[in-house]
Amino acid sequence: MSSLAVLGCMWGDEAKAKIVDYLGDKADFVVRFQGGSNAGHTIHNQGQKYVFHSVPSGILYKQSKCVIGPGVVIDPFSLKAEIDALKKLGIAFENRLFIDERAPLVLPLHQILDSGTEDKLGKQKIGTTRRGIGPAYSDLASRVAIRFGDLAYPEWLEDRLLNLYKFHNEKLSAAKLKSLLKELAELYADLKDFSAKTDELLYEAYLSGAFILFEGAQGTLLDISFGTYPYVTSSNTIAGGISIGTGLPPRMLDRTLGVYKAYSTRVGEGPFPTELKNEIGDRIRTQGNEFGSTTGRPRRVGYFDAVAAAYTARLNGLDAIAVSLLDVLSGISELKICTGYWLGNKRLESFPSHPLELSKVEPEYLDCVPWDADISGCKSLSRLPKAARDYLDVIQDLVDRPIELVSVGKDRNQTIKIKSKK
Repeated sequence: MSSLAVLGCMWGDEAKAKIVDYLGDKADFVVRFQGGSNAGHTIHNQGQKYVFHSVPSGILYKQSKCVIGPGVVIDPFSLKAEIDALKKLGIAFENRLFIDERAPLVLPLHQILDSGTEDKLGKQKIGTTRRGIGPAYSDLASRVAIRFGDLAYPEWLEDRLLNLYKFHNEKLSAAKLKSLLKELAELYADLKDFSAKTDELLYEAYLSGAFILFEGAQGTLLDISFGTYPYVTSSNTIAGGISIGTGLPPRMLDRTLGVYKAYSTRVGEGPFPTELKNEIGDRIRTQGNEFGSTTGRPRRVGYFDAVAAAYTARLNGLDAIAVSLLDVLSGISELKICTGYWLGNKRLESFPSHPLELSKVEPEYLDCVPWDADISGCKSLSRLPKAARDYLDVIQDLVDRPIELVSVGKDRNQTIKIKSKK
């Protein structure tokens, strides 16, 4: 019996899906425990590009069963389209995908509410994907949400929909209600075979000796409680969110692996201490193709932030880390790593919890030796340029966690496995 969590440990987009995919050939179960279709996971394998939003990326492995836990908010329209698109690529779903019947739904109403809220916030907008994720989570907390299992009970569903629209002071005509009920009935007919009590499924799987791989969405610095609030997502993205989002007891989480880019990125609004608004940032963005897989938005780019990284390593109780997109830094003429924050004349002892403080910090940098060599074909640590190895050593020392995996390209086999030194 064993379980492993693969968690994004910055502001998301750390290439978690590739790491999950790399480890997925040994997984009996791959599990999503939070987030929604705002999470875009991209995998490149043997020349084929796969983009996932709600389906766990372990679906690419025939032996893996994939679970969407009750902590995930599901857009049934988007999910159906995603499944259909993956089926066209030859991926089988029968007896392989399980959706918890308690998972809340994202409805068209939530997308309208999301866009309306962003527009009203003006300068304090969050920069959401406008996919309705936040309003769906808010409805769950307000106890007015529609859950996946509700689709099996038409009369109950109708009452819940009327209550939901009333709660939001939104008009729901008889014709619109009839149309929505019809659409949801059709969707449920296609998705009902995936319905399950996934907590029972995972509990029994763990006890039977299965290997369970948890796939995080977004990143630790977007956690609703411990991220750079209010510029965060609407769920708990940290390791502690796994039990909440799956029902699996905390003692059954055996190991945590944190994924960090070799540099930093952020999408949307909010403070970003190491952000590069210059030619270096532009080049890293271009070389790393830093554009959102869900929205296409250009990501903000900055140097690796070891202060934030050490904070998230502690929050998640990381056993080890994976460094992704190291190859993107080849040819970058000026490399730095943030080693500390200064606020006025005071060097901070920890990561600030308030966005006003974080927005005012001045990063303290360590200059690193750049390298020009193309490292995308390197199969071992020893084949990397010395400057690249030194760069990894600095990250490992500052984050105080051993590096076990290094990604040097998009494809699954462009991954270096390292025997921990610590």
